[in-house]
Amino acid sequence: MFILSLQQLDGTYISNEIEEVIDGYAARNYGLQAGDKMIEGNGEKISSKKDLNEVLEKSQGKEIKVKIDRQGEILEYNILPSEVKTKVTGIYLDEKCKIVTVGKGSPSERQGVQANDKLLKVNGVEIKEDTNLAIQEINKKGVNTMSLTIKRGEEELIIEVTPDYESTYLLGVNLKEAEDTFINRCINGGMQTQEFLVSIVDNLKQLFTGHVGVDQMMGPVGISQVVAKTNGIAEFFQMMALISLSLGVTNLLPIPALDGGKILILLIEAVRRKPMKQQTEVNIQLLGFAILIALSLYVTYQDVLRIF
Repeated sequence: MFILSLQQLDGTYISNEIEEVIDGYAARNYGLQAGDKMIEGNGEKISSKKDLNEVLEKSQGKEIKVKIDRQGEILEYNILPSEVKTKVTGIYLDEKCKIVTVGKGSPSERQGVQANDKLLKVNGVEIKEDTNLAIQEINKKGVNTMSLTIKRGEEELIIEVTPDYESTYLLGVNLKEAEDTFINRCINGGMQTQEFLVSIVDNLKQLFTGHVGVDQMMGPVGISQVVAKTNGIAEFFQMMALISLSLGVTNLLPIPALDGGKILILLIEAVRRKPMKQQTEVNIQLLGFAILIALSLYVTYQDVLRIF
């Protein structure tokens, strides 16, 4: 019924071997070198860039104990990651600088920015439907409170937004891409599938806790737009796989009229040790079906609004 997240699948994955150490970051200061393999962080195995990112995220900027394989020699480092702060406005743009969604509780939402507004200027600079330019102006250093000129219907509004700041912790290394073999492609496919499933569950949690609005969901119209923008047969099939995963997870939600709802009824019957009355079950299923139809119509309406 909808896709909550989307990502591009690559042929292979990023390994744990350092290809380049970047100046000005922790790795350079502590003596890490190109060719080192990062095998462990705070007791957790590191096999890929994904594993390293998870260790860094869990550290919350605190010192981490890293094990390195340097040409067969195992070395240990206690490294304090470098902190990088990025601006968070809460607006998400399409390719023509139309605001697709506004994050719940974000600085932009607090100042009245709405989905379907069109971004015209940032700090007086005309964007001219250039998303990269918009991002560049928003992230420009030395600018805190920014002026956003938006078009809402036929009206132009100027809204002042003071972004929040989000900390990211880095070692300052570029990792080498794993060898492009059949096995590594299979490993990468499994990793990407796992990440996508986790992202769906995470976004569903945000939906039910109010951090993501129903108007940010994507229905058949929105999905068809995304599919139409795929480039080549490989990307098309990747998109179909992601849609199938989304539908599979959605179908397991404990909502009447979905398979997850039926499973819930069976569990209730197992606990009660007696079947539910047939008419009661029919009424529950009809109620769930009506809710799903209403939700589908609303999501489709939001998809149409985003187009025009």
